[in-house]
Amino acid sequence: MDTFSAIQGRRSVKHYDADHKLSKSEIEKLLNLTLLAPTSFNIQHWRLIRITDPQLRAQIRGLAWDQQQVTEASELIIFCGDVGAWDKQPQRYWQNAPAESQSVIINMLGDFYRGREFLQRDEAIRSCAIAAQTLMLAAHAMGYGSCPMIGFDFDKVAELIRLPDDHVAAMMVTIGKPLQPGSPRGGQLPLDEVVFENSFS
Repeated sequence: MDTFSAIQGRRSVKHYDADHKLSKSEIEKLLNLTLLAPTSFNIQHWRLIRITDPQLRAQIRGLAWDQQQVTEASELIIFCGDVGAWDKQPQRYWQNAPAESQSVIINMLGDFYRGREFLQRDEAIRSCAIAAQTLMLAAHAMGYGSCPMIGFDFDKVAELIRLPDDHVAAMMVTIGKPLQPGSPRGGQLPLDEVVFENSFS
């Protein structure tokens, strides 16, 4: 499937074949594609938690307004962001770059994020969002449905997955074999309402 078709055809799927399982190779392909998503300074803030324990899935469903896709989808992945990733051995993010470039970039990275806690958190969530979209487009291209979710109790789910204090839960994504297609688009705003040139006025 070409990229344009994946973007145009992806919809949020709520009803999945609960008996269908992705193969190990399919899961690895999806995750490896997801990790190609871009991040600022190549920090790769995202941490993906695959929820494979049925009992844990059921608990999370209870914290997600009983949405059936939490337990029926083949995969439930919680996208979490490491807010402090910018300061955790940042040389790892540029280990394949020329030595003279590494020190320049790493110093820039520190200067950009140090003391700007709001930016550290925002960047982690942005990175998770881009990675989640990458996962959903890859899943659609492979013939699977997906659904991004923020309708859950973030604090209680964070407790269940033992999320470290310096991480933030950004969203969940379900992946699986659709039982029915996603709903048609509810309505798209016109370009002239959302696209501006140079300024708002």
